[in-house]
Amino acid sequence: MSGAGAPTLSVTAPELKVAVVAASWHTTVMDGLLDGARRALADAGIADAQVTVVRVPGSFELGVACARLAPAYDAVVALGVVIRGSTPHFDYVCQAATSALSEVSVRTGTPVGFGLLTCDTEQQALDRAGLEGSVEDKGHEAATAAVATAATLRGLT
Repeated sequence: MSGAGAPTLSVTAPELKVAVVAASWHTTVMDGLLDGARRALADAGIADAQVTVVRVPGSFELGVACARLAPAYDAVVALGVVIRGSTPHFDYVCQAATSALSEVSVRTGTPVGFGLLTCDTEQQALDRAGLEGSVEDKGHEAATAAVATAATLRGLT
């Protein structure tokens, strides 16, 4: 399982403003990821009023939405899921989305929590979505990572 060796992060940063950008494909998985991100932000003491949630059609669109939001927020969380099919579409979308999100973070200096699931099967996505019975909560992990990085960066300036 990909969670092996993951750090235990605990961060309190109630002063941060965070944007969450979530794709719309695979509703059940996306609802789980979004709920996990919201729980993580609440765990960090970030009030709902300081969180903006934006929905985009799919994972390919995560990059442009994050790029637009990043300058106005302390952290951005990108949530999406791409499930392998029988065409190369999976490879193109995963590569483009990953590159775009990396570029946004480096170019703007705003941490982007990477909550893009790239799975071979729907069951793998469900197992990572933070739903009842899931073995991982990638929405929570992505939001926690973004907030922890933003808090670290604040300490560097």
